[in-house]
Amino acid sequence: MTSPGPEHLDGRHRDTLRQIFQHPTSHNIEWRAVMSLLEAVGKVSAKIGSELEFLEPPVGKDIDEQMVVDLRRMLGNAGYRPS
Repeated sequence: MTSPGPEHLDGRHRDTLRQIFQHPTSHNIEWRAVMSLLEAVGKVSAKIGSELEFLEPPVGKDIDEQMVVDLRRMLGNAGYRPS
């Protein structure tokens, strides 16, 4: 079994990957760039309150109905509701 490579990542994601692996360690890697990379390579975990979900990035820009339901449940159970 081969490990996935960065070929399917865009240039920004490959740059972030390089920054993460560079030595000496870079001290200016942006959080949003890391999140974008993690979303591009697979599922992202979200822990809200006591609940943990593994969210799979959508194919397009919008999340599906099931993810909305899951987020509503997680946020609601943690006490987050719109005012």
